[in-house]
Amino acid sequence: MKTRVTEIFGIEYPIVQGGLAYLAYAELAAAVSNAGGLGQITAATLRTPEKLRNEIRKVRTLTNKPFAVNFAIARHDGRYQELLEVAIEEKVPAISITGANPQPIFERIKGENIRTLVLVAGVRQAQKAEQLGADAVMAVGQEGGGHLGRDDIGTMVLIPRVVDSVSIPVLASGGIGDGRGLLAAFALGAEGIEMGTRFIATQECIHANEKYKQAILDAKETDTVIIKRTLGSPGRVLRSGYTLDIIEREQKGETYEDLQDVISGKANCRYIYDGKETEGFGWAGQVIGLISDIPTVQELFNEIVLTAEKGWSRMSNIIGERTHK
Repeated sequence: MKTRVTEIFGIEYPIVQGGLAYLAYAELAAAVSNAGGLGQITAATLRTPEKLRNEIRKVRTLTNKPFAVNFAIARHDGRYQELLEVAIEEKVPAISITGANPQPIFERIKGENIRTLVLVAGVRQAQKAEQLGADAVMAVGQEGGGHLGRDDIGTMVLIPRVVDSVSIPVLASGGIGDGRGLLAAFALGAEGIEMGTRFIATQECIHANEKYKQAILDAKETDTVIIKRTLGSPGRVLRSGYTLDIIEREQKGETYEDLQDVISGKANCRYIYDGKETEGFGWAGQVIGLISDIPTVQELFNEIVLTAEKGWSRMSNIIGERTHK
């Protein structure tokens, strides 16, 4: 597959693995890159410069293909700078930016040979990223897992809106987990896709507890809810007694300080690492309704490409029939 995304990032398929807090480590990132996509490790959950440096070097022992480092800057309160310095020193091929205003990062890496992706949830954010010099934007619709935009715009509408608003390539994110989603993204004008939840349910996502993976397999598309909406940072998670309790407490007017312990990264880890479903939560998108297996990353890529090819053939036949009438 050849799009501007594959050319800019030097990859075979325009498929990017999401930042996946506490789960995006070297094993998964390398597997995605080796399969032809762009794997990522997440700086936010590595926390220290030494750990990030070690993880970057570990990726390079597992693959010689391009990869990225994700910076979730809203969660760092300005402390991401020392991690960014490590990424620059290690000459990483690409970085992705999620969360707060990415301008300081762009100012710091100006002149460095680092490709950039910015996660956006609306037209204005995409235009700002382009003005700052982003190589591409990843537009996430409200179906996605993890932190989302505040406007509840679905992927089907968001992607063509963003595509029409910028000249840089757009990757579609939110509700995508197979070759049909990839083909749909192309039809909407995107030049690639980003997937998060689908990559959790893979064999190389070794840090995810089996209970978490099984919950993704067992769940339907209706089994997610939005937490932290009243706090201004909505995020989609698996529905559970724990997450429903968070929502109930929000509706009663509890503040961030009241909820801090139950919505923290530690609470996230209690579930995704230790499988303690009554003591924590797991991020997940509505795409869980389409996930029914835990393949290797390579098997997942094979399926995506084959399904997209079959879908393209079907569409070509439909359009061809119409053309010849």
